[in-house]
Amino acid sequence: MIVITNPSAISGEIGIINSLFEEGLSLLHIRKPEFSEVEMVEFINQIKVEFRSHLVLHSHHQLAENFGINRIHFSEKDRKDSHDFPARFSKPCRYSTSTHSIEDFNSLEKGFEYAFLSPVFKSISKKEYYPVKDLFEELKSKTNFNTKVIALGGIDLENIKKTLENGFDDVALLGSIWNSENPVKQFKLCQQIAHSYLA
Repeated sequence: MIVITNPSAISGEIGIINSLFEEGLSLLHIRKPEFSEVEMVEFINQIKVEFRSHLVLHSHHQLAENFGINRIHFSEKDRKDSHDFPARFSKPCRYSTSTHSIEDFNSLEKGFEYAFLSPVFKSISKKEYYPVKDLFEELKSKTNFNTKVIALGGIDLENIKKTLENGFDDVALLGSIWNSENPVKQFKLCQQIAHSYLA
């Protein structure tokens, strides 16, 4: 199970992130589109060193090596604009990306470990962001078996089981964690459901 940071600051965010890792979070995607490079450095510096290998950078990819991070995420736009993927990274990295249709997912070049496919359900964090197509139906047309497909968009306690039963390899959480009064407790409840299915 993957957690994506809230785009804007959350009260006590770093403490929550460290607690999520202590509870067994496997990957945290740092998506802070407004962050300058300096802000990103400050943010990562506050995350415990032992968890940094579980971080995935959405921006300021050049910082990865300095922090011992070996996971890089490309937005759909970055991926389509990048002509030197993955040559610009000097050391071996693991790559992920975002897709919004099964056609896009199926056409990914080799080299992406997994890709988000979204939105599966009406988004919790973005107003007026909801599925145009039934992605469970769309998944039946999957032809790309080199890349794991991760469900994103509206994933919560109520639908994790359905999502994993219907062809997704894993789920990514954003709004259900950060819009919760107790993000760590919410994570643990979601994790239990995911683990019972993926075990």
